[in-house]
Amino acid sequence: MMFLNSLEMKVGDDQVRSAQVSISENQGNWFVDWKEMDGHVLLLQESWYEGISMEEMLTVFRTHIFTKQCQGFTPIFDGRVQSDAVNLESRAAQAQLLHYYSEIHVNDELYEQLRQWRLKQSSLEGKSPFLVATNRLLRMICTFLPHSLEELRQLPGLGASKIAAYGNDLLEYTQKHERGTVFPLHWVEAEVDPAKFNAWLQHEKDRKLKADQNKRDTKRKLLEAITRGDSLDALREQTQLQRRDLLLWIEELDREGYDLEPYIERMLLDVSAEEQELAWAAFELQGDRYLKPVLQALYKQEELEAKEVDRIYEWLRVLRMKFRRVNTVRQAEAG
Repeated sequence: MMFLNSLEMKVGDDQVRSAQVSISENQGNWFVDWKEMDGHVLLLQESWYEGISMEEMLTVFRTHIFTKQCQGFTPIFDGRVQSDAVNLESRAAQAQLLHYYSEIHVNDELYEQLRQWRLKQSSLEGKSPFLVATNRLLRMICTFLPHSLEELRQLPGLGASKIAAYGNDLLEYTQKHERGTVFPLHWVEAEVDPAKFNAWLQHEKDRKLKADQNKRDTKRKLLEAITRGDSLDALREQTQLQRRDLLLWIEELDREGYDLEPYIERMLLDVSAEEQELAWAAFELQGDRYLKPVLQALYKQEELEAKEVDRIYEWLRVLRMKFRRVNTVRQAEAG
């Protein structure tokens, strides 16, 4: 048993109905159960959740326990169930609370400035903007306005590597703004309306389920098109995705183990053997994490001005997939 709480609800002048809510886990499966009793007589027994997703389990728990609160049930021991019906001291729950608060208190002007900063930074590194910083992280930065690296560390989604890479840049923006709140952010819970927060949690769950379904549909369409040998332009027309996003999807499919080698070779047909050899050597020397150093090893600045840099990044990204695949095979053979 991971969690157990007893609750009561008045049903008459001198009568109460008791209840118990529990969360348990068994070999990776989560269970949420609810029981209502009149004395020793079981009146109602419900299974609120059974499954393997902890995040989904917590969302179901919050939604149902909030409904029971609205009906009049209150916990015997604490005097109340926490605002989100789960201990907000837990890291995941605290992160959700901060996400919600920043959604409704974001500084739109600063958010747009940071989006532009992210776009430039991602272009410099040759990676997706969301790998630099997610929209949620930017909203939290704009809302809570950290003024030091220590305060930045208190925001979920900012690990040591990102703070080392981007921390000072971000502080240049936030330190220009006065703020009316303080760090640490323990005060946020008291400022949140429990009903609105639970509604937001449910909305986020629905959004995630829909996004997961869309992702599965997109992967299916891409795999069908790749099997046919469709070009990137044809894929773009079918999926309505930008070429850059399409390549990110193809990279993900490659990481998941789908056999894309024939398609990768087909996409590299228009790139000269000499350029591929030079880029391969640059990957071996510079590493394959960032594309910009490889680009700079291939071309001088004046040469780049006369070329379509976005197209170069495209074939470099494709060649990197091949490079990583070959290295994986080498490591397996060596091991």
